[in-house]
Amino acid sequence: MKNINYAKELADKERKVRVIYIGSYIPRECGIATFTKDLTTSINMLNPHCLAEIVAVNPPNLTYDYPWEVKYRFNQEHPTTYKNATSYINQSSAEVVCLQHEFGLYGGKSGEKIIPFLKTINKPIVATFHTILPNPNDHYKKILSEISSLCEAVVVMINSAAECLVRDYGVDANKIVVIPHGVPDIAFSKEPKNRQKMGLENKTIIATFGLLSSGKGIENVIEAMPAIVKKIPNATYLLLGQTHPVVKRLEGEKYRHQLEEKVKALGMSNHVSYINRYLSLDELIAYLQTIDIYITPYLNPNQITSGTLAYAVGAGLACISTPYVYAQEVLDGNRGVLVDYANNKEIAKAVIDLCEHPRKKLSLRKQAYEYGRQMTWDNVALKYLDLFTSVIK
Repeated sequence: MKNINYAKELADKERKVRVIYIGSYIPRECGIATFTKDLTTSINMLNPHCLAEIVAVNPPNLTYDYPWEVKYRFNQEHPTTYKNATSYINQSSAEVVCLQHEFGLYGGKSGEKIIPFLKTINKPIVATFHTILPNPNDHYKKILSEISSLCEAVVVMINSAAECLVRDYGVDANKIVVIPHGVPDIAFSKEPKNRQKMGLENKTIIATFGLLSSGKGIENVIEAMPAIVKKIPNATYLLLGQTHPVVKRLEGEKYRHQLEEKVKALGMSNHVSYINRYLSLDELIAYLQTIDIYITPYLNPNQITSGTLAYAVGAGLACISTPYVYAQEVLDGNRGVLVDYANNKEIAKAVIDLCEHPRKKLSLRKQAYEYGRQMTWDNVALKYLDLFTSVIK
């Protein structure tokens, strides 16, 4: 009988990839910070002997009380801190660097300071692009094209984004990998949960969550509420999340106050509720389980990612959205309903239709949930780990 050392075989097969992640990070209240935390937590579960290290970028004049995994930080506008961050990365034992990219995250015009920074890193780089603009101007095109040329691979979250990179930025298709936005693994439930605990019993819950800013189009859902309430008297629109910190710093709570005034003017104060704070993951999951219909009424047709819509699809919610790029792909195949931009009549019609046709709503939810299985964080983490392993030379 062949003598097999099973323990040794398992140890040899374990993933042992040392990775440094560059981007914003918790407790900074930012979608990319949350994404980086969720991604690295999931990868650590699969790669426990080489836990993630974070190099965090700070906005000017702000700093954060970071957790232990943040090993270095640099200021987005300060050249010396970029140089010091490079030294830390190059002298580390990391085998791969994973960059989270968004134009406004790094210093200079449209974040151009990230390019000389990447040029000085002597390890293979994988970049995740959170924003890709179609038909870009020369400056945007130059930035993404140069970043791509400095990377072994670039990650996008939908096929449409990959096509845009090739068509509009001239990126080598062989460098592009599509890995979906990750979502928590939430059990499917035919009926909403947590209603009584959240003080939402006997209500039909329509919701939007995320950091608040004027580009979200929330006012169009509020304007749809009188028509919705006329048909569904117990309908409540739940607006989850605080104002985006950058927006708040520049203009205070101007947009939120405009929404509140609109609610009062329409006589909808008893049908719109606000949770004006940044929700923890556990709180967010609990609220997701209370929702009947989820809406992203966003106004930017070129938006290629939406963590909030991803979470809603992953939770198996009935989703209504404007047809921005990410929503078109994720809600295709009867996984949701698309409505025109800034069209409160279409929003109202879609909400009422789903409420009056529960079998149709359940079918959408099941299709969304099935699609969302590929998006759970454990599956996404596995794909990233496989990619990291493949770029190590």
